[in-house]
Formats: sequence, C-alpha cells, structure tokens
Amino acid sequence: MIEFLIGYEPQVRLAAFAFVFMLMALWELTSPRRPHDTSRSTRWPSNLGIVVIDSLAVRVLFPVSAVALAMLCESEGWGLFNNWQLPVWTTVLVSVLILDLVIYWQHVLFHAVPILWRLHRMHHADQEFDVTTGARFHPIEIVLSMIIKLSVVTVLGTPAISVLVFELLLNATAMFNHSNIHMPLGLDRVMRWLVVTPDMHRVHHSVIVRETNSNFGFNLPWWDRLFGTYLDQPADGHVRMVIGLEQFRDPVEQRLDLMLSQPFREPDEVQEKPDTHDRSK
Repeated sequence: MIEFLIGYEPQVRLAAFAFVFMLMALWELTSPRRPHDTSRSTRWPSNLGIVVIDSLAVRVLFPVSAVALAMLCESEGWGLFNNWQLPVWTTVLVSVLILDLVIYWQHVLFHAVPILWRLHRMHHADQEFDVTTGARFHPIEIVLSMIIKLSVVTVLGTPAISVLVFELLLNATAMFNHSNIHMPLGLDRVMRWLVVTPDMHRVHHSVIVRETNSNFGFNLPWWDRLFGTYLDQPADGHVRMVIGLEQFRDPVEQRLDLMLSQPFREPDEVQEKPDTHDRSK
C-alpha cells in the first residue's frame, strides 16, 4: 500500500485535494459560518488561478518532488534518519512533527521579515475567508517554501512516506481551517486541541494587527500554545470581524494580475506591517 501511494504520488495528492475541496465547498454552501459580501464568481477564478500558477512554477523550477528527494536520500544514505537506527513508526511520527514545526516557524518568519511579508500579504489580502483562501499564496512564496521543505527533507533524511503523509495532511487541513463552515462551539473547543480549526485560524486573517500575529499554525495547534502565539477569539467576534488588509480593500485588488503584482507595489493607503512581537491578549 505504501509503495502504491508513493509510486502514484501526484495522482494521490490531486485526488485528495479534489475530495477535500469539494467536501469543504459543499459544507460552506449548506452551513456557512459567516455571510459573504463578495461573490464566489468574483474571487474564485483568481484564487484558483493562483493554484494553477503555483503548481506550474513548482513543476518547472524543481526537477524532483519532496517525496522523490526523500527516496533519493534514503538510497544514498543522506540525512540524520538514514544514519540512525530508529523504529520506523518513530521516524515517521517525528518527521511529520518536525516538518509541521518548520512550517509554523516559516509562517512566523513570513510575517516578521518585511520582504517576506510583502509576498505573504497576498494571502491575507483576500477579503473573504473560505476554502480557496487556503490555496491563495504568491508563486514566489511557494517557491521559497519548497526550497525550505527540500532542505529539511535532505538534512533529516525524512522517509518518503512521512513526506507524503505530511503534505496530504497540510493540504487537507489548510483547506479545512480556511473554510467558511459552521461547527458547534463545543466541538470546536475539543478539536482545536488536536487540529487547527476554522474558528482558530480565522482570527489570523483579521485586519487587527494583534490578531493577524496570532494562530500561525496550519495543521497542528500545539505550536501556537507552546510559543505564546495562541489567541482564542477575535475581539469583534467571528461574524463581525473584518477580514483582509486595509490597503488592499479595493475590489479590483482581487484580480489575478493585481494579486500577482501586490508584493512589488504599494497602494495609496498603507497599513502598518504586522509586528510579530505584539503578543498582548
């Protein structure tokens, strides 16, 4: 089974993406958490267009996927885990945890460093919060993220199955926790100890700077609690909270070409860059 999953990695990832995307989209339609002021016909073509561009950029610029690199590292004996005699399940579990921790700190870094924030803010410039927001990242950010991931896989010698499991989990949870779905509050309180929920991550997309600089996790929720970046609820509540960035509130900014150019220009109205040192609750 493991060999099948690894051998058909692109197909497995595409099938998982399509399944989770359709599930979340249907859930949003039948039980939305917040009303949408912007129609899907305005936002979705641009947000999904970014997915296509990102996929092409990775395919063109990187000769191997992270899974393929992990297999190469194993065959060549590169990396820590390929030189330590550990139980397979321990290696897989630790690898997934480390990869998730790296993504957490990568996210913090993209908020803290001004030039990286200019790339990442395209994700935050979405004025709504739904399943497509989870895939809305600038191609340059995706390329940099891929470089970081490949570097970690090489240094650790991460097993190929760990990389595949992590990427499937990350893609699925990114769509889940960006979804505009209604969940019972009691269920949310329990689930956010195990996985980042939509209510937990939605706070991160608030226009309020203190809230933007909280809840950085995409998959596992523990890092925010451990490193003091966890914020339970938005000040204005989930229904009234304003999502997006003030300097990109013009609806025309949701156009695909303008989204791609956002890192390289400043609109007339400039918002203060989020300060990751502001942890006040």
